[in-house]
Amino acid sequence: MSCRALTHVQHWRDGNLQGGDLDGGHKARDAREAALVALGHSLRAEGYAFTTVTPETHRRVNARPEAKVARSTRDVFGWSRPFAREVLSPRLRELLEQSGELELRDDGLLRSRVRFSSLGSGLYVHSAWPTVEQDAVFFGPDTYRFCSLLQRVPGTFRRAVDLGCGSGAGGLSVAGRSTEVVLSDLSTEALEFARVNAELNGAQAVQVVRSDLLRDVSGRFDLIAANPPYLADTDGRTYRDGGGTYGTDLSVRIVRESVERLEPGGTLVLYTGTPVVEGEDLLRTALEPVWRSAPLTNVSYEALDPDVFSEELEKERYADVERIALVALVARRA
Repeated sequence: MSCRALTHVQHWRDGNLQGGDLDGGHKARDAREAALVALGHSLRAEGYAFTTVTPETHRRVNARPEAKVARSTRDVFGWSRPFAREVLSPRLRELLEQSGELELRDDGLLRSRVRFSSLGSGLYVHSAWPTVEQDAVFFGPDTYRFCSLLQRVPGTFRRAVDLGCGSGAGGLSVAGRSTEVVLSDLSTEALEFARVNAELNGAQAVQVVRSDLLRDVSGRFDLIAANPPYLADTDGRTYRDGGGTYGTDLSVRIVRESVERLEPGGTLVLYTGTPVVEGEDLLRTALEPVWRSAPLTNVSYEALDPDVFSEELEKERYADVERIALVALVARRA
């Protein structure tokens, strides 16, 4: 099978691989990514589209008796339902198998370990539901809201970076008006999906870098954007746990570390969540001293949704939290 090469995206070699494992691991990763790119193109050619919902909505819909087994391509790659072999065309099944993401279940049915989600005219691959693995790469309503927020930021950018990029959707949503986009994440799985999504969506001048926020990313930026995890996750899953008592530590760190890496006039965009205790927005309380002491102007802190992830309030960590709100911080470097 011939797959289009990944030509637009700078590859990063995993520093943990040694000697002969480096080339072998790199080739295996390239083969997986090429198969996923080809799979995405094939799905797009068939008119595939899927809007990804919250995990709780996904669970409720898939719990319906008629949703136990996939009956369509959309059921397979959107709803992550097990499927019989004949549900997928031979071409899609072959590409899924070549990517290494085809799973054979004990009951004889098959399952895709990846999902594909639509966002505008784009198509993005990410982890299948349920996202229980430590290194799962999430895509959902937060992704749609984050990209919508970025579209409201005016102007063009010489250099833009998406911190903790996950699938890369945020950074890729501004690629059309950026000379260079850096997609940064600590997760190897996220970086692989980000490379695939850049190629699948025809993004140019995209650099994919393994980094703890900006630590291993060089230079300054006209746009620093982040949609970090913001929950206190008892399982410590990377895509959910924002650190600290309530999951706010990473958001505060992003603001602290981003200011000095912004070009004068550059923009910081943070989309995140905050716990509200006795009417107090705890993230705002932590961030206000940071932005007031930093060379930032035109600071906007906006509530986007007053109440999300209400199921989290049943957990011990949230015993004194009355709600979790979604917020956006947008500020410019003076």
